[in-house]
Amino acid sequence: MDKPRKIIDNLADALALEVDKDRVLHSATHEEILQGISNDIYFVKTIELLRQFGKADTTVVAEIFPSRDGVLAGMDETLNVLKNHDLSVFALSEGERFSKKEVIMRIEGPYSEFGYLETIMLGMLASASGWATRAREVREVAKDLPTICFGSRHLHPAVAPVMERAALVGGMTGASNILGAKLGGTQPRGTIPHALVIIAGDTVEVAKAYDESMPESESRIILVDTFKDEAEESLRVANELKEKLQAVRLDTPGERGGVTVGLVREVKARLEQAGYGHVGIFVSGGVTPERMVELIEAGATGFGVGSYISAAPPIDMTMDIKMIDGKPMAKRGRIPGITINDRLKKVI
Repeated sequence: MDKPRKIIDNLADALALEVDKDRVLHSATHEEILQGISNDIYFVKTIELLRQFGKADTTVVAEIFPSRDGVLAGMDETLNVLKNHDLSVFALSEGERFSKKEVIMRIEGPYSEFGYLETIMLGMLASASGWATRAREVREVAKDLPTICFGSRHLHPAVAPVMERAALVGGMTGASNILGAKLGGTQPRGTIPHALVIIAGDTVEVAKAYDESMPESESRIILVDTFKDEAEESLRVANELKEKLQAVRLDTPGERGGVTVGLVREVKARLEQAGYGHVGIFVSGGVTPERMVELIEAGATGFGVGSYISAAPPIDMTMDIKMIDGKPMAKRGRIPGITINDRLKKVI
């Protein structure tokens, strides 16, 4: 990745920036992010004023640390932003756990090389780590059961792939977002929506068509709560697909009480009584780790998790300067000098 040709590093350029009136999307492009256009204006002022002092290229050591415990994500993206700059960078790895106030990243080099990127780096780490941390909570409850991230519909499409990739880093076994899954090194996974069943008119007909047309690599998991009682529909689909049916999906809306422990138990029992004990029960809709515990006990064998992950609060990140020209230096309330963390590895 080459450096952008024009960095917004002075107030005049920032104020003169014009947004195309015909712009289709409000999200920043890759080039705009690297140019600092999605930055906080005060970092632009900082570089401009330091240039007046002749200190823009001052060699500094800066450290980044989180406001609470979590799971690290967004580091790979952050390093991609920094890798062609004249810097030495030490960091934890993607997917590692970190504790509150632990230094997760140390950057050494001229301030002008990375200072203007502070907002960008902190935002990348804060959001992705929040999503990865929630995903890890899901994974710890699910253990070996499949868990697919269904959270894209709750976020702006520009960042939904970032969220689903972070969910994979956190431990989800699948992601439904196409780009998010690809960025995470896997294939997108998902079942079918209610819209398909409603338009087609019958769950069994949809199940038959799905089985006939979809490749064997696609799981035979059929949604069974669109028109009829979930247990009845599960048996109808099982009678059609028999051993090819891997699971039924329960996504009962809140207007009907949602997916309850009792419902999972009943569907499981009726399938077993009819000789379909191999059919799993995949649950989606308002799934949280707390609910998962009792749903697993009732017989659930997989989960689609959306808003619990996508609505995760970011883990606030802070970047502090700790050394200037080789001398310990910090603002009041912080301890000057490098913070020792033997877990950091040199990555640039």
